[in-house]
Parts: sequence; structure tokens; C-alpha cells
Amino acid sequence: MAILSLPRSLLPLPPPPRLRRSPARRRRSCPSATPQIRSELSFSVGTHLIPHPKKAETGGEDAFFVSSFNGGVLAIADGVSGWAEQNVNPALFPRELMANASDLVMDEEILLKKAHAATSSIGSATVIIAMLEKSGTLKIANVGDCGLRILRKGQVVFSTAPQEHFFDCPYQLSSELIGQTYRDATLCSVELTEGDTIVMGSDGLFDNVFDHEIVSVISKIQNAVEAAKALAELASNHSVDTTFDSPYALEARNMGFDVPWWQRILGKKLTGGKLDDITVIVGQVIRASID
Repeated sequence: MAILSLPRSLLPLPPPPRLRRSPARRRRSCPSATPQIRSELSFSVGTHLIPHPKKAETGGEDAFFVSSFNGGVLAIADGVSGWAEQNVNPALFPRELMANASDLVMDEEILLKKAHAATSSIGSATVIIAMLEKSGTLKIANVGDCGLRILRKGQVVFSTAPQEHFFDCPYQLSSELIGQTYRDATLCSVELTEGDTIVMGSDGLFDNVFDHEIVSVISKIQNAVEAAKALAELASNHSVDTTFDSPYALEARNMGFDVPWWQRILGKKLTGGKLDDITVIVGQVIRASID
């Protein structure tokens, strides 16, 4: 049985018994590379966006930006599609949020706060921002279920964790007072080294592609642009495969969503990818040449 393409929930919503909230501005303990003497580091970046098939003409509801400021800045915002039920274009809020973040990128310590405050469109979005210092420190702020993986020597050495009120209702920056703010972001700093690869994506990537598949693609494709395209296309192919036991399907079953009991007796289960906008940013950590 295929996973349906359902709009994610808006806030406010009555909190169910399994509501899980992360402490405000929670800072995670992250892996670090072996200390070493190094010159300035930066990103070699590739990006690729594939809209939801039904939203291809309008470009979908994901937005992103890439900046060369400092060592490099990568960011994705994923508009919450449930706003369409209230005759609000879900793409406007994430697009304005990313435009404001790009304009304010030099205010790196309060970027998320200022970008959100400057956004006047009605709507909401999940968002992730990663800023690389030239020394090699990657600072990450994440609200919701966009994600980031750090690959090193063929292994995932770090991954963000999604923030959800409950299944399919992620934390989200919003135009409404009931939503989350920058204070709810999960903050993390990770020490990178030359040769690391960052894979950032909206949930359209991580709902449809497993980490081991990401590692396989990155290990085979050295060019960041081609790697981003390959990952997005893999996610897109999985999203329309009704037999693929996707990460989204596994999570749905774990949360109690499945086929009717009589189908389970026959050995069937809920499978399939999730149709969604898919945004992928691949950043390869390189040693910058200094004049």
C-alpha cells in the first residue's frame, strides 16, 4: 500500500499524549575531528530541487540559499503545506524567510532570529541553517525536520534529529504567535576537516532515502553538483515507488499507522515513499587557497 501525500499539520493543534518537546536552545554534544593544523576551509557546493509532481509548475514549497560568507552558509526552509487548506500559498513564507536570511547573513549569531522577525508573509516552515567558519567549525541551527548529515571516510559521523510535536507535525517557524521561535532551535557545533561532505536536505530527501544510500551515492560521485542531483533523483524515484519500504513508511508503522488488520493477516504492510518537494545541498569541505 502506498504512502499518501498528506499535508503536514499546522499549529495550533491539541497536543497528544506522545508530545515530545526539546529544551529551548538545546545544544548537542557532537563529534569532532582530530585536532590538526589547517588553513582556511570552505565549501564546494552543489544543489538540486525537485518539486512535488503536483506543484512542479509553481516550483514547490521548498526554498534554499547558499552563501560564500566566511567559510560558507547553507540553508533550507520547507513550507508547511497545510496552509493551502486556508487559501494561503505555503511557498511564500519559506521563500521570504530564506531571502531575509541571505540578506542578513553577516549577522551570523542571530541570523535565524532576525530572518524570522523580518518575514511578513503568512505561513510557516521548518528550517535548517549551517554556517562554516574558516577555522573548520560548522554551526548548525535546526527547527523541525529538515536534516543534515556529515560524511567522513565513507561513514555518517553526525546527523541532526528531527523535532516533532507528533508524527507529521514538525516544529516550525511561523507567522503566528503559537509557533516556534529561534529559541526552540537545536544548536550544534561540529569540527570539520578537509574531505568531509555535508548533505543537507528537506524532509523530502530523508523521508525517502536511507543514510546508507546517501553514503553509497557520495562515495561514487565526487562532483558536488552531480551528487546533489543524484540524491534528489533517488529520493524522487523512491517517492513514487509503492513497494519501497521507505524511512517514512517505517516511521509511520512505528507510530501505529498501517494497513487494516485483515491485510496484515495476509502478510501485507504499509509501504511506499512519500511524495514531497525534495531539496538537496551537498557541501564538500575543501582547503581554501589563500592569496
